[in-house]
Amino acid sequence: MRKSRFTDAQIIGIVKEHDAGVAAKDLCRKYGVSPPTFYKWKSKFGGMDVSDVAKMRALQDENRRLRKAVADLVLEKEALKIIAEGNY
Repeated sequence: MRKSRFTDAQIIGIVKEHDAGVAAKDLCRKYGVSPPTFYKWKSKFGGMDVSDVAKMRALQDENRRLRKAVADLVLEKEALKIIAEGNY
């Protein structure tokens, strides 16, 4: 995935500017982003603080690690099942 030009803190600042009353069209022009990108940011980061985003990223990393561990265990279980049946 392509790395964003903006940090999470900058994105939260942009969304908070919109909450303060600046028009979305003006913000998009000022920061050089498309309206769909801005509204995606708003849906993802709206109402969050920087500390909330850090917690969200940590949870996403942990979730990714746990999913990988479960996938490895499922593959190992399937391999053991095949070996136990003797159909290899």
